[in-house]
Amino acid sequence: MIGMLRGKLIYRQAPELMLDVNGVGYELQASMTSFYDLPELGEEVTLHTHFIVREDAQILYAFSSTTERELFRTLLKVNGVGPKMALAIVSGMTVNEFAERVRAGDAAGLTRLPGVGKKTAERLIIEMRDRLPKDDGTTQSIPKQDQLDMQSDPEEEAINALLALGYKPTEASKMISRQGNQGFSVEVMIRNALKDSLS
Repeated sequence: MIGMLRGKLIYRQAPELMLDVNGVGYELQASMTSFYDLPELGEEVTLHTHFIVREDAQILYAFSSTTERELFRTLLKVNGVGPKMALAIVSGMTVNEFAERVRAGDAAGLTRLPGVGKKTAERLIIEMRDRLPKDDGTTQSIPKQDQLDMQSDPEEEAINALLALGYKPTEASKMISRQGNQGFSVEVMIRNALKDSLS
């Protein structure tokens, strides 16, 4: 299994990115919290990975911390939770926030995540209580505005990223348009949208 990659960041468009590792380009699906930690294009970055092989695809998922990857792996063991939903969960809240909601039995808070209905939220609370990964003390940092590469149509890219996380088109559009035209980068718009959806 591929557990870690270190290479040059040559492409990113949430939730996808590509690393050049000694001349080989690795395509990865990253959590949004990991996206906030990415350096500028052309710089080196180390990411912890989880490799999933399906009949129709081989997908590498990337995380900036081992704690976040451990939560992703633990979520996959929950009945009814696949990689897409697991990635949406770790993208929608930090490991500590998820742990707090599970320990508090906050099913309503978990249903604000895309694709998580009431039954799934209740199942997460029951099955995850005793399996939550330990906090390694790492924190997710948000890059400064001048560190983010601006795309030609950041609003459209932000909406596409939310769609990839499981939100419906109308819902994703509203989440982005609600922020107004303030010149935010793609990552900042996604972060604000996810934060508002959970408030």
